[in-house]
Amino acid sequence: MDRFLQYAKMKFDVDWRLILMYCLVYLLWGMGMNWLGTTLEIARFTYWWQVITTYILYMVPISLLLRNRPFYEQYAYGLIAMGLLEFGGYAMRTSYAYPNNLLDQFFGGRTFALAMALFFALYFPAGNWLVGTLYKLMFNRKP
Repeated sequence: MDRFLQYAKMKFDVDWRLILMYCLVYLLWGMGMNWLGTTLEIARFTYWWQVITTYILYMVPISLLLRNRPFYEQYAYGLIAMGLLEFGGYAMRTSYAYPNNLLDQFFGGRTFALAMALFFALYFPAGNWLVGTLYKLMFNRKP
């Protein structure tokens, strides 16, 4: 546990502008995905503020921990993180899946949460790449 805490401390010791960029990018991404999921009647958060708790308070720290790891590690650890999040969200009814939505029709109703976890696990490598690229472009330094 001590080794993990040292690792986490090292990964969280970054420029405040990088953390701010993660928060802004993930907030916009989360709002967009919640809007898209609602518009297409796939799934949505029960409460609007869940975009903040999920995308900023949950996903940003995980992204920072996974930053600079190989794609497959980011995806694998992200899959665990998103699997727990999806399971918890639907079990506690803080996320709502529309009945007979597009994913249900395509994959079948029993695979919805798994499909969501498999998709959203890509957020970690994609988000780290996007934020890293924007940070490098804006501040001319490696994140």
